[in-house]
Amino acid sequence: MVGLGGVEMVPVGEGDVDDGELDGVFQDWCDGVIRVLKGGSARERSEVSQNGVVEVVSDGEYVDSTDDEEEEDNGDDIVDLEDIAGKAPSRKNGVVKVAKGDGKKEMVTPVIRASLTKQGYKIIGSHSGVKICRWTKSQLRGRGGCYKHSFYGIESHRCMETTPSLACANKCVFCWRHHTNPVGKSWQWKMDDPKEIVKGALDLHTKMIKQMKGVPGVTPERLQEGLTPRHCALSLVGEPIMYPEINALVDELHGKRISTFLVTNAQFPEKILMMKPITQLYVSVDAATKESLKAIDRPLFADFWERFIDSLKALQEKQQRTVYRLTLVKGWNTEELEAYFNLFSIGKPDFIEIKGVTYCGSSATSKLTMENVPWHADVKAFSEALSLKSNGEYEVACEHAHSCCVLLGRTDKFKVDGKWFTWIDYEKFHDLVASGEPFTSRDYMAETPSWAVYGAEEGGFDPEQLRYKKERHHHPKPQPQAVLA
Repeated sequence: MVGLGGVEMVPVGEGDVDDGELDGVFQDWCDGVIRVLKGGSARERSEVSQNGVVEVVSDGEYVDSTDDEEEEDNGDDIVDLEDIAGKAPSRKNGVVKVAKGDGKKEMVTPVIRASLTKQGYKIIGSHSGVKICRWTKSQLRGRGGCYKHSFYGIESHRCMETTPSLACANKCVFCWRHHTNPVGKSWQWKMDDPKEIVKGALDLHTKMIKQMKGVPGVTPERLQEGLTPRHCALSLVGEPIMYPEINALVDELHGKRISTFLVTNAQFPEKILMMKPITQLYVSVDAATKESLKAIDRPLFADFWERFIDSLKALQEKQQRTVYRLTLVKGWNTEELEAYFNLFSIGKPDFIEIKGVTYCGSSATSKLTMENVPWHADVKAFSEALSLKSNGEYEVACEHAHSCCVLLGRTDKFKVDGKWFTWIDYEKFHDLVASGEPFTSRDYMAETPSWAVYGAEEGGFDPEQLRYKKERHHHPKPQPQAVLA
């Protein structure tokens, strides 16, 4: 606009979330905007009132409103200073009023809501979301479940994917939301009731399940089962552990005998320590060195590495099932075998999931291409090498070739008489939670079926499901025609 002849009223403001001074820098910039609105540099003597409210009178005079005057207004004319760019202040009796809101804002702004809704997310309240997973649809149609079906025995068509916090403290290069969700280092928004979040998630999830009625392969029996979720993957988007009432939300799910699989991005160690028992707790281990973690996760915290290590240490304190989740990005972290192995002793997880990154298309926020996606053979080779390094402490237990995913398990806990027990006895888990007595991951393990064990001919595909492969039509190249003279 300056290039087109516009006059700059206030210089562009820049702030860095890492230095912890963002709020102060932003406030200074806002004060500058207000000074300009109050008459420019010639009127620098005008000060912002203590209550943050400035009135613009029609004759050009600027006065601060009093508390009494503010109480007489119904509040409809007040616009938050941060929203000035998107909405002009309304006029009433020749007065324009701009005020800072006293209450906390909603996490999901109209822009974020529109973007996530377009991607298929259903927004619950002001900071939660739910979305039906493609594997849920797949198993409803009898076409196979996700890797959690193969590794842990969940029923994918009865799994609900949700989150109580759409916000995250990282901006990972492989995020399939393309950074349309909000970011933050602490909870600073309005907070919805955990019971309402669970109710909203179940209502929206079952509505999406009902839409599968009549789809080829969906039987009435599977549809009915899908309407009663038994599992909840708290991993949809964002950082669910940021939600201040996460324990109450987990209690609500367990009260309905719905298992909980929660994923955290290893930036909130204190939250991990205060978590109540859940079915399975994941920590994302996206890289094994400080440099590569910063490059891949692009964390907001300046002390991200210390938080990461402390999160792994906190994992060791948990008595229920724990998992390191490794996402391999070719050319970024696949060469860090030794460094990854060194992290095993910090958290001593029950399981280590190793998965190839999923390519989600080009984006201005990510430089990943299909060249960064490893083959399943690459993931297997990486997993076997880690297993060898552990000298038998961890062995390759399961695989799900369709997801390009492999599972390492602790042999001293989950391999009994040569058989793997990576599956979960969900009814036993809920009984243990309801008892209120201490229990460990070994108390609710179940035997892994032969088709899910690493090296099986099925490659982790449930033989009771019908494998479906899309037909690929190959059009023959036109043959040259003889030319008749």
